[in-house]
Amino acid sequence: MSIYLDHAATTPMVAAAKRALADQMDKLGNPSSLHMYGRATRKDVEESREAIARAVACRPSEVIFTGSGTEANNTALKGLHWLRANEKRNLVVISEIEHHAIFDPAQWLADYEKAEVIKLPVLASGEIDLAFLRKLVTERGNEITVISVMHSNNETGTIQPVAEIVKIASGAQIPVHCDAVQSFGKVPLSFKDLGVTALTISAHKIGGPMGIGALILQHGLEIPALIHGGGQEREIRSGTLNTPSIAAFAAAASDAASAQAERASFVSKLREQFIAGAKAAIPDLIVNGSGEQLPGIINLTFPGTESDTLLLLFDAAGVACSTGSACSAGVHEPSHVLMAMGHSQVSAQSSLRFSLSYLNSESDVAEVIALFPSVISRARAANL
Repeated sequence: MSIYLDHAATTPMVAAAKRALADQMDKLGNPSSLHMYGRATRKDVEESREAIARAVACRPSEVIFTGSGTEANNTALKGLHWLRANEKRNLVVISEIEHHAIFDPAQWLADYEKAEVIKLPVLASGEIDLAFLRKLVTERGNEITVISVMHSNNETGTIQPVAEIVKIASGAQIPVHCDAVQSFGKVPLSFKDLGVTALTISAHKIGGPMGIGALILQHGLEIPALIHGGGQEREIRSGTLNTPSIAAFAAAASDAASAQAERASFVSKLREQFIAGAKAAIPDLIVNGSGEQLPGIINLTFPGTESDTLLLLFDAAGVACSTGSACSAGVHEPSHVLMAMGHSQVSAQSSLRFSLSYLNSESDVAEVIALFPSVISRARAANL
């Protein structure tokens, strides 16, 4: 058995992206060069930019290519903070469930730029506490430089009320950044409709290559750069453009957009079957996250187990899944997301994330669920 259920980490490249990547490998030209080779490559870059803009409902000029979603998050959070920070305005607001690509740059701003960082609490459902945000903006809105809240959580799949967050922030003219890496290509996502100032997306979550992402930044807004040099990408992200990966990113984005609704419907049904089967097999398990959800992410807590043991047992059986928590220097840490939702350290370290895609099947779900009784029994025995 070999079943891959870790698509939230990365997913296979789609055929269109592979073709686009291979085609570009045979082309010569730096897109910043003015001769015919450079102009031809620049044309490919701009056509790719237009394709990604169509997929996320923004202007092509608002697409800034980066080396990853992490880089785009750093660029947005630090850049928007630097743009507005002064003696009276130095407060950065993020949520307690952000990816470390937001958590860590926020901490860097606190450590090295003396910024104050406030983390928005979440409800037991995994949704942002909007009442807390309203109170904070009412009382300290003139001190906030930026608010950053992810569109959907990478561990639980819970979709956040981003439009409402933007509405709350707009009254105090606070820019809002949104990490939409997990949502892009899987649920409807419109930069224009959300009304955010900046949005992060990444290629390898939707069948594109690793090492390429994009920051969608409102037209006409210029923020301080992290990387200086040749002045590419509105002088916000200097460096020779990675044309092969950009073309493959665009191909994957177009592929995902063309089949988004159909794939989401199929994966949602797989998710329902998986959860129903899991509950039948292990009645005392806990499903983490509620409300509006991504189609493919399932986070389960198995009382009386340890997630590392579960992960290894599933892996030995040929099933790839994830603990959904960070490991640092070999020391397993409980998920900060689950802890924010009210879990104890023990229960947070008894949880696994299974993430499905349209590449999975009903038989995949059935085969994995069939393993649950033996795997959970062995994990509980090992934990005695």
